[in-house]
Amino acid sequence: MLLEEHIGVIIRKGPPRPQDAIATIPASASSYEMTSEDEIGDALTQLATHGDAITLYVTGSREPVLARILSVDPELPHFVLELNEGLELPPGKITLVAVLPKAKIQFRLTSQEWKTLPDQPHLIPLTFPETCAVLDRRAVERVETPLGDNFTASLDIHGTIHEWSIYDFSLGGLGLRCSKIAAKGLIKGRKLLDVHLELDGELIIVAELEVRFTRGFRSFLAGEQMHIGCQFVNLKPEATAEMKLLIDQINNAPRHR
Repeated sequence: MLLEEHIGVIIRKGPPRPQDAIATIPASASSYEMTSEDEIGDALTQLATHGDAITLYVTGSREPVLARILSVDPELPHFVLELNEGLELPPGKITLVAVLPKAKIQFRLTSQEWKTLPDQPHLIPLTFPETCAVLDRRAVERVETPLGDNFTASLDIHGTIHEWSIYDFSLGGLGLRCSKIAAKGLIKGRKLLDVHLELDGELIIVAELEVRFTRGFRSFLAGEQMHIGCQFVNLKPEATAEMKLLIDQINNAPRHR
């Protein structure tokens, strides 16, 4: 698997912000192991080229540590991790998570002492992992909600109850539509609690969502609108099973529906 071609133009971003933190790949997700040194190097090089956020999870702590990849050695399986200023890594195991355009990757490293570069305590030289878990960002099947059926999400924002349309959903998350004004403050990383999902007019699920992206568009009838892509947070197994059954029903429904 070739994740992406190398990009010649260097595009560096600013230091990752708290809302850039990326959740780990769920243990139940259908990911696969990437073991090729060349493929791992390609993935790390792409992250370094764009300056994308890397999220580190330290054993024994729930607080993520944010970083970027500064550089990747063109010949050796080495790379340099750039921590946000003032951060440091305690000894032990760390889990690193990042998102590429087509996949989410995750790997683990361990050390009793994370040695830094001379006079640069925020730069840590590391060796490639032996394996890297890869999750296709569309690994979970996503279906569009059928026209004419009732698929809505009800949620409380700043004391006001909103009811928004669901335009597609999967076992990993869903897409919402609302007015541009109603979407104010819904930035990437914001948690939406106790969202009541009405699916097909019958299935009711209460879920926690995390905003992953927002995208504006203009509707001829409704004016300025927003697409809001959300990810489920700790969805209960019984809710997952009910949603899977509904997805199968939609996929097996007659095409003229």
